[in-house]
Parts: sequence; structure tokens; C-alpha cells
Amino acid sequence: MLLLLGVVLLAGAIAAVSAALVKNENPDGLARALQALEQQGAADPELTREAEPSFADRVIDPLQERALGIGRRVTGADQAERIRRRLDQAGNPRGWTVDRVISSKVLGAVVVPVLAVLLVVAMAGSATMMLAGAIGGAVLGFFAPDLYLYNTAVKRADDLKKTLADAVDLLTISVEAGLGFDAALQHVARHTEGPVAEEFSRVLREMQLGRSRADALRTLGERSDVEDLKAFSSAMVQADAFGVPIGQVLRVQSSEIRTKRRQYAEEKAQQVPVKIMVPLVLFILPCLMIVVIGPAVLGAMDAFNG
Repeated sequence: MLLLLGVVLLAGAIAAVSAALVKNENPDGLARALQALEQQGAADPELTREAEPSFADRVIDPLQERALGIGRRVTGADQAERIRRRLDQAGNPRGWTVDRVISSKVLGAVVVPVLAVLLVVAMAGSATMMLAGAIGGAVLGFFAPDLYLYNTAVKRADDLKKTLADAVDLLTISVEAGLGFDAALQHVARHTEGPVAEEFSRVLREMQLGRSRADALRTLGERSDVEDLKAFSSAMVQADAFGVPIGQVLRVQSSEIRTKRRQYAEEKAQQVPVKIMVPLVLFILPCLMIVVIGPAVLGAMDAFNG
């Protein structure tokens, strides 16, 4: 009897536990509603992280907006057009706009002097050095974006001079092979790299947006300081206006551009002796004099001392 009673009690306990588990796995309507409210109240960490603004949105963007407002009041009315032209000459670097250049100039004029003053303080400099560092830092920080754009534009102009002749040769071969001028431009833009391919791609995009070929080619020459590219765009505009065969004009332009590139290389080669004179006189000759005359001077000093 005791064994039978134990078996019955064990079976009852197992049944009660099973019923409780089934009830927890299949909650009733009220329990399901409470669970849904709890899940809605608990915020997902990923969603919370995405909803929180980043450091750039909280700090950097407001600073740039305030600096942009100050910069627009400080700079002239025509400064935006000048900066836009510099950006075109530099190839429109990624992320650089007129507003960003203006705000960077103002932020540089504020941040760089502070860093210069802190550096002078760390070096235990005088008040005069701190003032000079603040003034120099303000000037450097204000004109640093202009220097960057100027340097980028100069390098890009050199690349244009070096690669324009090869691009025009490929354009000439494509036109003489039977392609239209627009298709030849697209072929050159796809199969070449560098600033020439970027400029040709921009011409094609402007034409696709509804601009005429003459206006797109004229703009190509206006947004660059390279004389060869200006001459090429002017010749293409005139050929399109007067109905001159494009292949013949391209052949002449290719020959002229290649001749000018050779002359440019010869000019750079002739400038090397003049440019190398400064490091030769300031650095190489003094070291040579020390190596050659130094032992003799030391020997003479020992002889006189003896």
C-alpha cells in the first residue's frame, strides 16, 4: 500500500509540473499581452545605438554650421565663385564643397592659434612668442584650405599635361575607326585613368543632362588652366560649329599637343641645373669642404699646439 501510494503521488507531481510548463509555454491572452508590453518597453541595444546621434552629428556639424555663418559674413560676395573655380581646378576632391572650405577656413583660424599657443606654453616660451604663434597660427589656419586646393590643382594640371596627348591619340583612332565623337569620348573615359578621363566623363554627363556639345566642350576649357586643354576644347567647338571633319581636327590637335608636351619636358629639364644649385650650395658643398679640408685643419691645429 505504501508503494502504491508513493507511485500515485509521484505521478501526480509529474502531472502538476507538466501542466505548469504547458501553461508557461502557452500563456493565456492576458499573459501574452503583458509579455508584449514588456518586450516593447525593453529597448533593443542595436536600435538604441542607431537612434543615438554620433559625435559628428552632436558636435562637429553644429560647429561647422556656426563657422559657415561666420565665414560667409567675413568673406566677400564673390568668394564662393572663386572657391568653386578652385575646386573645379583641383578636380572636386571627395567631400569638399564651397561651404566646407569656408567653414574649414574659420575653424582653422580658431583651432590652429590655440594649438600654437599651447605649444609655446609647453616649451616655456615668452609672451612675445605666444603672440607670434597666435598670429601665425591664425594666418596659417585660415589659408590652409586654399594652399591644399592650390597644391592639388597644380599636381592635377601636371597630370593633364602629361596624359592629354595619349588621350587625344586614342580619341583620334576611335573616331577614324568609325565611332562618333560622343562614343569616342565615352571609350576614352572608360579605358583610361586620371584627370583627362574624369574631365571627359564630366563632359558626357553634362551632355546627357541636356547641355549641348559646344557648351559642354567650352566649359571643359573654362574650368582648367591647362592651355593645351583650352586649345583642344576651342578647336572642337569650332569644328562642331563649322562642320569641319572631326578626325582631321583631332589629328592636328594630337600632333600639336604632343609637340607642346615635348617642349614642356625640355623646359623642365633645362630648369634642373638652376633648381639643384640651391641644395648644392647650402648642403652638399659644405659637407664636401668639411670632408676634404677637415683633416688638414685638424692636423694644422695639432702641429701648432705641439
